[in-house]
Amino acid sequence: MKYVVVSGGVISGIGKGVLASSTGMLLKTLGLKVTSIKIDPYMNIDAGTMSPLEHGECFVLNDGGETDLDLGNYERYLNVTLTRDHNITTGKIYSHVIAKERKGDYLGKTVQIVPHLTNAIQEWIERVSRIPVDDTGLEPDVCIIELGGTVGDIESAPFVEALRQFQFKVGKENFALIHVSLVPVIHGEQKTKPTQAAIKDLRSLGLVPDMIACRCSEQLEQSTIDKIAMFCHVGSDQVVNVHDVNSTYHVPLLLLEQKMIDYLHNRLHLCDITLSDDDKQKGNELLAKWKKTTGNFDASMETVKIALVGKYTNLKDSYLSVIKALEHSSMKCRRKLDIMWVDSTDLEPETQEVDKAKFHEAWNKVSSADGILVPGGFGTRGTEGMIHAARWARENKIPYLGVCLGLQIATIEFVRDVIGKTEASSTEFVEGLDEENQVVIYMPEIDKATMGGNMRLGLRPTYFQDNSEWSKIRKLYGSPASVEERHRHRYEINPEIVEELEENGLVFVGKDESNKRCEIFELKNHPFYVATQYHPEYTSKVLDPSKPFLGLVAAASGILDDVIDGKYDFHTGSESTDF
Repeated sequence: MKYVVVSGGVISGIGKGVLASSTGMLLKTLGLKVTSIKIDPYMNIDAGTMSPLEHGECFVLNDGGETDLDLGNYERYLNVTLTRDHNITTGKIYSHVIAKERKGDYLGKTVQIVPHLTNAIQEWIERVSRIPVDDTGLEPDVCIIELGGTVGDIESAPFVEALRQFQFKVGKENFALIHVSLVPVIHGEQKTKPTQAAIKDLRSLGLVPDMIACRCSEQLEQSTIDKIAMFCHVGSDQVVNVHDVNSTYHVPLLLLEQKMIDYLHNRLHLCDITLSDDDKQKGNELLAKWKKTTGNFDASMETVKIALVGKYTNLKDSYLSVIKALEHSSMKCRRKLDIMWVDSTDLEPETQEVDKAKFHEAWNKVSSADGILVPGGFGTRGTEGMIHAARWARENKIPYLGVCLGLQIATIEFVRDVIGKTEASSTEFVEGLDEENQVVIYMPEIDKATMGGNMRLGLRPTYFQDNSEWSKIRKLYGSPASVEERHRHRYEINPEIVEELEENGLVFVGKDESNKRCEIFELKNHPFYVATQYHPEYTSKVLDPSKPFLGLVAAASGILDDVIDGKYDFHTGSESTDF
């Protein structure tokens, strides 16, 4: 097993996740099987109870693990399926060690950070790195390990020490370290001192970087690269220039240009790994597809405008998987994506009274959008604004996609405006809501006393209903009997009102295995008015976009019928002549 560790210095949020994912993707183009582990130094057991405004999106895995958003990057770039154990947190590792101590596994020893905690971290890494994560079912060849936070922080100290020991445990030829640093530009001059200081800190902790990835707003000058190499005690070929590019999907190609993989190939003796001709062919095909897809991004001429109406728009990372799913779909449709961010509270009449400019700006975005998306969320704030956005899309035949909360919102709007129950709402929003007005209810099997990890989580099947062959969303999936998608919710559509909804035209074309829980609705006689209780964005891949998101972007671009009928050529952006 080969291990590539990616750490960061100077500031957090420097782009370690994208660099780690890009490195792994390039290793896959050699035909290697690649896995990933993310280390998060916070005390939480997982990311499930943290506010999106605090730490960005909570990403959900097949096994129901609620993890850091970087695991989403790994799955999207590497086309792998990870487990909850691929995300190590301080809370998890301390709980693991304390549980062992309580069972007497340490035989009366004084349990300490070194060696007991650091050994536990190393054992965890070795065990999880060998779990098969792709469709081959085979043990990976390379494991990418991203160390979250900034080297030097007190929180990450046990993990840094564990990795220091780990490099000797596995051997120098099986361990490489890439350190991501910042090169700021001050008054036109590229400053190297922050990187020099970061590498000095790293070396003082016993870790020596094999490569230094320098983040900069512009391309590094050769003199800057030479200066970093000299003062950080590395060769110039070990300094990688990761400057700003059109999209993060160009980063693998940027690293490829600078021969990063050639260096890692020699440093890790990758030639010792036996690869079949089929493995190498798959790697070559992956690189060709990636270049073609990113070429679509650069060649896109027509713009598609999607209004994202949400609650956490102040921090874009709150909706990272949603953004990526939209990007994947727009690249597939050869459209330039313009996400218009709308804080849902700005659409509410109360905002008009206190801030007319915000109110009119928000409504101008919604009314000029080619498509409207209402993503997931929790709590009451901003929900009335989302309801107004859903009504606008329904009444004006604007393509609409609701995800999780977005499905519940659109259903409430339909009950209020079409069926006529003006007080209809969710028991999440209104305490003591009358039964006749309960459109959305708390799921009976969910414990109300516990917050962490108690939602309906992970990969679950959705079965398309009889006589739903007309459904656009079903056709986008390829007209299967069922699909499997990832869930994260505590509330559901009240099963008692489904029959009345369907009689009025809102059809639940997908339900769970019990045939009672609503998973997908679609409105007839509308260009595209679809919502899902599950989160399709979690399984969207760069080369294989999520079907609900593809449907929204295609409908907003006016090409949905051609996409469904197979008449749209994704490579040329025009109607195919083969049909």
